Amino acid sequence: MSEPEKNLPIDRQLEVKVETDNPIVPTVPQHTALKTLRQGSKYVSLLLLSTIASCSFGYLAAKEQLPSTLESPATANSPVADSRSILASGNTNFITQVVDKVGPAVVRINASKTIVNSQASEDGSEDPFFRRFFGNRMPQRGQPEEREVRKGTGSGFIINNNGQILTNAHVVAGATKVTVTLKDGRTIEGKVKGLDRVTDVAVIEIAEKNLPSISIGNSDLIKPGEWAIAIGNPLGLDNTVTAGIVSGTGRTSAEIGAADKRVNYIQTDAAIHPGNSGGPLLNASGQVIGMNTAILRGAQGLGFAIPINTAQRIASQLIATGKVDHPFLGIQMVNLTPQIKEQINTDPNANIKIDVDKGTLIARIVRNSPAAKAGMKSGDIIQSVNGKAVQNSSEVQQVVETTKIGNSVQVQVRRNGQNITLNVTPVAAPAPIAERE
Repeated sequence: MSEPEKNLPIDRQLEVKVETDNPIVPTVPQHTALKTLRQGSKYVSLLLLSTIASCSFGYLAAKEQLPSTLESPATANSPVADSRSILASGNTNFITQVVDKVGPAVVRINASKTIVNSQASEDGSEDPFFRRFFGNRMPQRGQPEEREVRKGTGSGFIINNNGQILTNAHVVAGATKVTVTLKDGRTIEGKVKGLDRVTDVAVIEIAEKNLPSISIGNSDLIKPGEWAIAIGNPLGLDNTVTAGIVSGTGRTSAEIGAADKRVNYIQTDAAIHPGNSGGPLLNASGQVIGMNTAILRGAQGLGFAIPINTAQRIASQLIATGKVDHPFLGIQMVNLTPQIKEQINTDPNANIKIDVDKGTLIARIVRNSPAAKAGMKSGDIIQSVNGKAVQNSSEVQQVVETTKIGNSVQVQVRRNGQNITLNVTPVAAPAPIAERE
């Protein structure tokens, strides 16, 4: 790997800091939300970056069919490897069997970007007077002064026999050249089929066909305590294997300090280091359950992976169209607490009363957004989405993320002691908003 300062900005393992005040959806601090709700006799609808689109906020509908080039996740009734039964059978070397089975489908990805720094003078320093002192060292107008090649290394895994590879978007974002090195030593030039910065998922395609591919599991079925095996190329050390357990599931973007992403992560204590980005996280039977993507800076035993069901859903769109559209409602939310409830109810300028203790308080509505057109208002408390009870903004996001753009979403809100049902039709989030959220 090249010197750190010449790596692509996100070629290295994504590092995040925990910011407990940073909610999964673009929410606002309590005092800001209250101030917004108090303005005037009516609440002012302010710009909100949709917190309800996937990847970190909007995705394809969960029921949408995957392209035939992707293997479908295990069904709910299919057996997921149970480490206890494996150990009970006397197979204490199951990790070696997983590595032998999956290793050939794990690849190293090298990405490079050529940056041209042109410093043609615009301030008169090309005047002959100055050139007498600097001579030919003076850059000619319109000519590049220097070219710099930045390089980075990540991991990936082959998902089908068409040469399509899943990896992190931050591994290949902005790259002008991508190469894929197989376990047998062959290096093949790759093409970025598409990437989505919001979920940090990318698909690379190589011309080679009939390659070994990885078996897809079902990340919805995993539980804390199950085995977790990571394979990748940390710190340039190819085919490195680490093992541990699934430490937690459903870790929100806010919880790990990556509020610009729209993912509920798998947490693992299997060692993950820079260069592991894009590599597979596997269960005890060798099925991929996640894609390693983030670590907490300064922390040990805290690694995070994108659930494979999420990565698959995004990949299917990237393979089909080269891009991903994220559902956008146009609301900004804050989780309701007893403290917020008390402050609003005791505020003489508030024209609403809250009579529930839990829920998601809408702080802002984007003008002319789907939420505004559906009649949602600042001060509404979301109780359920599509008939599913929700307790916080993260749960609201999860439901909306699996809603197909253009399909109506039924949202029940509590407004001044009454339950009101509204039908909201999400639209595709504008790219800058989707990435910023």
